[in-house]
Parts: sequence; C-alpha cells; structure tokens
Amino acid sequence: MGERISFKSNGATCDGYIAGSGGAGVIVIQEWWGLVPHICDVVDRFGAAGYTALAPDLYHGESSQEPDGAGKLMMGLNLGQAAKDLSGAVDVLQQRTGRSKVGVVGFCMGGGLTLALACQRPDAVAAAAPFYGVIPWASAQPNWDALSAVVEGHYASNDGFASPEQARAIETDLRSRGKDATFHVYEGTEHAFFNDSRPEVFSADAAQTAWDRTLALFARYL
Repeated sequence: MGERISFKSNGATCDGYIAGSGGAGVIVIQEWWGLVPHICDVVDRFGAAGYTALAPDLYHGESSQEPDGAGKLMMGLNLGQAAKDLSGAVDVLQQRTGRSKVGVVGFCMGGGLTLALACQRPDAVAAAAPFYGVIPWASAQPNWDALSAVVEGHYASNDGFASPEQARAIETDLRSRGKDATFHVYEGTEHAFFNDSRPEVFSADAAQTAWDRTLALFARYL
C-alpha cells in the first residue's frame, strides 16, 4: 500500500499518492474523476511490480463520481498549474529513485496529459503510455517536435471521446516527425476499458493485455 505525500511544484504545493521504493519512477495521471481509489490502486499495482509510482492530485482535493461534475472539473483545470504539478512529480521521482528517466501513464484526460508531459519534459520522460487519451484543450496542444519518449498508446474501438480515428491521426503525425509511436486499438472495447471499478465498460482481457504491454514498455526503456 502507498501513502499520501505533499511535494513542491514550482512555487506551489501539490499532494499525491505514492507507492513502491527503489525501482524506476512512473507518473500515473488521473482520469477526469480525480485522484480516486481506482487511480491509487493503479499506483499500488506499479509499486508491487517493482516501480516507484506517483499520482499527483491535479484537482487539489476535488473529485466527482458523476460525469457532469467530472467534466466541469476537467474543463476548469488550470493547465499552467497542472503542468507545474506534473513537472514537480517528475522531480520527486528523480530524487527518490536516483534515476533521471521516468515513465508516464495516464487515463482519459490523463492520457492526453501523458502526451503533454512527455513533450514538456523530454529530458526525463523516456516512455509514455496514454490510455484512450487525446488533448481536449485547444489551447494546450504540445510541441510534438520536442518529444523524445517512446510512445505506446491504448485505445478503445468504441469511443466517442478518444476515437480510433483520432488515435491514428496522432500516431501518423508523430511518425511523420520521426517519433517512435505505436497506438493499439482494442476491438469490442469501450472508453475506460481498463477501469475495473466500472463493470459496465471494463474489459478484463483488453486491460490485461494493455497492462502487460505497459510493463514491457517500462521494463525496456526505464
């Protein structure tokens, strides 16, 4: 089991949930619901797999169990502060692990932020695994040319938020820039297929395959 911590984020403070010690660092970025028990469970799973995993609380104590509330939290996210919080989380993992490279994984909103962080901190992010993530803020499109991480994405075939077409478009764009990017589309799955706290969309087979691929990605590049 992990623990709650507070850390500095470029002049401010952010809370987070961390698990594991000694292994390579992994940032886990929340869905639009917030830092909810499912995300903490994912952090614990990375800790059990030998990593030092940290999920920063980008909503600073707020969360929602309803889509309307989660949507409002996501669209109201202070992107500048979120960037500082994510960069601060990278710094924490570098300090704790003694390693310069980290991996990043995120879900839904966090999948988009996974891509953004990989572009923001190319000095540190060596591997990125976005799950059904696109970047929903028109003002927050990253500098794709800055990306140096290997990207392996996981997307659902039936998804109105992060469609297969959007995933393929990002993959094609990244490859055209000479980036190492592979985006998997899991047939017969819905958005949030990895979230086992939501039985209406959870797909055990796809979730296991995506998890195994993510562990293999991080084992190879971290």
